[in-house]
Amino acid sequence: MMGKKDASTVKINTILGKESDFQGDFTATGSARLDGSVNGNVNVTGMLIVGAGGNISGGVEAYSAVIGGAVLGDVKVENKLELTSTARILGDIETKVIVIDEGAIFQGKCNMNQEVPESKPRNLNKAVRSGRKSAKAAIQEALKEVEEEALKDAMDQNTDQNMDQITDQNTESTESIVMPEL
Repeated sequence: MMGKKDASTVKINTILGKESDFQGDFTATGSARLDGSVNGNVNVTGMLIVGAGGNISGGVEAYSAVIGGAVLGDVKVENKLELTSTARILGDIETKVIVIDEGAIFQGKCNMNQEVPESKPRNLNKAVRSGRKSAKAAIQEALKEVEEEALKDAMDQNTDQNMDQITDQNTESTESIVMPEL
């Protein structure tokens, strides 16, 4: 078990240098650092560190890992996986804990190895349903506002037309009134 150790305090048993090119499956007992290229699967029983120049074309399995290079394949880490800002992963990830730095690229699915009960908790279902109701209510409210605005505009137009008619009628009425001379 690695405990609370991080990449800076791990004893590295195996190193693959940046000018190295390994063809085939790579297996290491303990911890390993890869700065070169591996064209095959990588299996490390301890911590795997893939440097910024490291490149793996194949699946990765490790107890924990810090990836700063490229991985073209699925990554399965039993404990904690960290993707640095230079990491590029094209494949699915399975781990208990994941840390992704800003700038890292990950395209795939992530499974956090958490046990999910057969039935969802009642309050979760209720929250989801209320979220749907809220979205539905928001749409209905927006539609109602649009309808009210259209009705208001129509009423304003009718009011203007009615006022014009009343003004015209009043003008006609006052013209027909004859005032007696005094």
